Amino acid sequence: MMTLQQAILFVILVLVFVMLIWGRWRYDLVAFIALLAALLAGVVPVSEAFSGFGHPATVIIALVLIVSRGLSNSGVIELLARYVVDTSRKLAAHVSIMSTLAASLSAVMNNVAALALLMPLDLQAAKKSGRSPSLSLMALSFASILGGMITLIGTPPNIVIAEFRNDALGEPFRMFDFAPVGIACAAVGVAYVALIGWRLLPASRTSAHAGEELFDLADYIAEVRVPDGSMVIGKRIRELDDLAEKSDIEIIGLSRRGRRLPGLARIATIEADDILVIEASPESLDEALGALQLEYVGKSEGVLGDGDLEFSEVVVPESSRLAGRSAVSLRLLYRYRVALVGISREGRRFRDNVRKLVLRPGDVLLLLGPEERLNDVTGQLGLLPLADRGQRVIQRQKVWQAVAIFVAAIAAASAGLVYLPIALGCVVAAYVLLNIVPLREVYTSIEWPVIVLLGSMIPIGGALQATGGSTLIVDAILGLTSSVSPVMVLTLLVIVTMTLSDVMNNTATAVIAAPIAVEIAERLDANPDSFLMGVAVAASCAFLTPIGHKNNTLIMGPGGYQFGDYWRMGLPLEILIVLVSVPMILLVWPL
Repeated sequence: MMTLQQAILFVILVLVFVMLIWGRWRYDLVAFIALLAALLAGVVPVSEAFSGFGHPATVIIALVLIVSRGLSNSGVIELLARYVVDTSRKLAAHVSIMSTLAASLSAVMNNVAALALLMPLDLQAAKKSGRSPSLSLMALSFASILGGMITLIGTPPNIVIAEFRNDALGEPFRMFDFAPVGIACAAVGVAYVALIGWRLLPASRTSAHAGEELFDLADYIAEVRVPDGSMVIGKRIRELDDLAEKSDIEIIGLSRRGRRLPGLARIATIEADDILVIEASPESLDEALGALQLEYVGKSEGVLGDGDLEFSEVVVPESSRLAGRSAVSLRLLYRYRVALVGISREGRRFRDNVRKLVLRPGDVLLLLGPEERLNDVTGQLGLLPLADRGQRVIQRQKVWQAVAIFVAAIAAASAGLVYLPIALGCVVAAYVLLNIVPLREVYTSIEWPVIVLLGSMIPIGGALQATGGSTLIVDAILGLTSSVSPVMVLTLLVIVTMTLSDVMNNTATAVIAAPIAVEIAERLDANPDSFLMGVAVAASCAFLTPIGHKNNTLIMGPGGYQFGDYWRMGLPLEILIVLVSVPMILLVWPL
């Protein structure tokens, strides 16, 4: 019989799942509200309210993110990437090498950081080779996710599972306990995406013509101002069709005094200070401004400065300050002296004004401003440039210092000489003292939404176990599988966890699935490590959708992918992971 506390907790968890899948609110806000609801309902004790924020798993994830910034700043990744990238290689060879590099880097640093560093190089190689970037970007994303499975610090689910084992069994998984299963999965997965996976994408996404469209980014929706004296004043938009066609643009709307006039735009008479909404590539847009005597918003006021202006194309990651906000709310133009000219989002047109549009992770932005301001804003707002512009200050003379400090710390932690969080803390302290990670970058390196998510979900996961909620779930699973072997139960757990990870955050999936895995093992009188390892592998494998993993979201805009493209390459990969991981788990961690 379900108790009142269990019922309340299950309602909260179901609402969390629904909200995370819906995606309307950011996952950290959803998790924090869920924690407050659990506290007010009394299912999480007040003494445990914020215990998740001091949990070793939360601390380790924060430290790993700072260490990743240090490895990036030292130039070690740049050195490796530039050595192996060669645009003269055939596609299969290029994808194989880049995927292997991404998987290798992701084993020792945050996999989002590894992808962010390699993506501009991959786009550059695709452009020089005259092929579509969609042929290689999804493979690169999947490989970076696979590589994170190899070590404890490679991906947050591994850290969560390792520390849960410490709480449940008295000892955590060590640094390389994940390696046998992780390497097998990564090797098979990388071979698949390099040799077969990219061939399964739709032809419309992988053709050379599609590649040209992506590099021209012809689906930007931009806004430009009508200045005094412009030739278009007094005309209707439909009268400008011939001039617009010559400039290879399309005028799709008009805004006046902050209000969009979508229905009346074609017949409305254009006035000074009106904003025209245009669909165009950066090159066509610049040509049209001259032909139609228009100007960029902010130009006439002198906000952008009088020097040379240039475009910068950037993608919005989940951790960016722009995610969930608009250019207006952040006062991008007046605070940062950079104009948001256009937005590209899966080829969609917008009803809202571009500068008032709430930005989402994966959006591609066209920014305009002086070069030095663009470089500063890209770093300050946590945006990722789509071209390798040399914006980061690389301290190449410290590359070997950074590597030596990191390797020494990992070796000490792996040998049991130092507790892992302390070892990573020492690495962070050394990087700060040596100015490999400047003090101002320490806090900006941390993905705070992930920290809030984990800090909020850990007490809820503990409550699931303490109230007996996990026991009810285990009863239901074992009731359905009463006549099958423990191997089949393990396989089912892997499949269910993998499916959840495809539609909600993988860290939250690991927090909820870990206590269920241990209780299933206890009820079957089996090795709990086998089931925990199954959850660790499955929680990391989110290949069916762009929302299951941040890396899949990041490549959506630059790769020109649509929601339904991911399962084409991802479904066979997930089946392969199940077929490889379960036998490897049984071999390394026998039931």
